[in-house]
Amino acid sequence: MMDERVNENTTENNTDRFLTIAMPKGRIFDEALGLLRRAGYDLPPEFDDSRKLIIDVEEADLRFILSKPMDVPTYVEHGVADAGVAGKDVMIEEERDVYEVLDLKISECYMAVAALPSYDAKTDIAPKIATKYPNLAAGYFREQGEQVEIIKLNGSIELAPLIGLADRIVDIVSTGRTLKENGLVETETMMPITSRFIVNPVSYRMKADRIDEMVERLEQVVEGGSMR
Repeated sequence: MMDERVNENTTENNTDRFLTIAMPKGRIFDEALGLLRRAGYDLPPEFDDSRKLIIDVEEADLRFILSKPMDVPTYVEHGVADAGVAGKDVMIEEERDVYEVLDLKISECYMAVAALPSYDAKTDIAPKIATKYPNLAAGYFREQGEQVEIIKLNGSIELAPLIGLADRIVDIVSTGRTLKENGLVETETMMPITSRFIVNPVSYRMKADRIDEMVERLEQVVEGGSMR
């Protein structure tokens, strides 16, 4: 059972006292929780294993919305979350109207182009590029002066060259293991990716003191300090 500090009633009319933070599930969520705890925020242990999508931590006046990574900037832009944690890849892809206030330096990885070892870019005119990030990929190849056809996929990007759907892929790389297991090799390293703390512009005015305090505490931890 969840600790009593985590309120199960999310419909009560006291949302103004909460600082609402949108968080992606998975690795970023786990690492962001670690940062918050090191920054002095008292989050109950049961928080980590909750299956809820909205979790209130009463004693800290915090509300967390758990979602898919791509949805975090949307929640923050529309004001249903005051702040959020999102990967730089998502920020570039989504182009949402939010403030990016702090590089949390967690979930480090990078964006890369990959292909089969036999692929020869010099002989390919208008190659097909499969990716989950069509806007990011299009912008990158436009900057390179290369004309490409972008194919958006939602999963199993590595499959595209194997079945002839695309010539190359653009995807996040952490260890490179997935590429290797599928017989692909990196051809270009595009940019480093880390997770960022983002804020809704209106919330930054209305809840400036609380947001600034959280940013300052997180910044101290990110830089190698500790609030504890």
